[in-house]
Parts: sequence; C-alpha cells; structure tokens
Amino acid sequence: MSSGADTPGSETDVADDGPCAVVDSLEQIGSQWRLIVLHDLQDGEKRFNELKRSTDASSRTLSRVLDDLQEMGFVDRRMEEDAPVATYYSLTAKGTSLCPVFDEIERWADEWLHGVPGTEGDGESEEVAPESAD
Repeated sequence: MSSGADTPGSETDVADDGPCAVVDSLEQIGSQWRLIVLHDLQDGEKRFNELKRSTDASSRTLSRVLDDLQEMGFVDRRMEEDAPVATYYSLTAKGTSLCPVFDEIERWADEWLHGVPGTEGDGESEEVAPESAD
C-alpha cells in the first residue's frame, strides 16, 4: 500500500515528471518562423537573401530565427569570404532528422485539413469505422 496520496499512473504522477517530449520539442521548434525556416532548408543550403525571399520574413526576424536555430544546433552557418561575401545556411544532422516529421505533418494535413469529406478545412470529420483485417 502506498503511503503517498498519489497512486502510480495518476495524472499528478505524470505532471511531476514535467512536460512531455512533444511539449519539449515544440518549445524548441514550434514557433511559426522556426518551422518555416526549417522546412525551407530541407531543400538544401540557401543564402540569407534566398531564405528571405522564400519565407517572406523580414531581415530582422529571419536573422533572429537563424541565430536561434544555429544556437540550438538545428542549422549550420557558412561564410564565403570571396567577393561578394555570402552567408549560407543549411540543416545540421539534428535539423535533417526533422525531415520525416515534416513529411508526417504534411500527410496529416492532406488527410485532415485538405479535401477530407466533412472537414471543410476545420479538422473535424465524421467518425470512420476502423478497417477490418480480413
């Protein structure tokens, strides 16, 4: 018999462990601009101005986001000293490891947000019976 008020598996047990891995992950990558930049860099190395054009972010916002992502280990920065001086950004191994996550989010969006009967873009659909394993 437990001497504490909480029983194993209770909600307070989970809360004592801190936020779950999903919450921790979203705190790292979950801002709108971080997600946009990470997704955009999946196509390969890009110069600052290329990212600015493709993301439609302001220079200030993009600079801040790239600095944050570099500090967290998601993005590498490479400087070319030759004229004209250029700065290139690419995903690190940690950043590249997010590519399958973006693929899954895209699949989920295609299924639940785009063209699913009953959703009308709001993510709500009629209940579907599970498929049988005949």
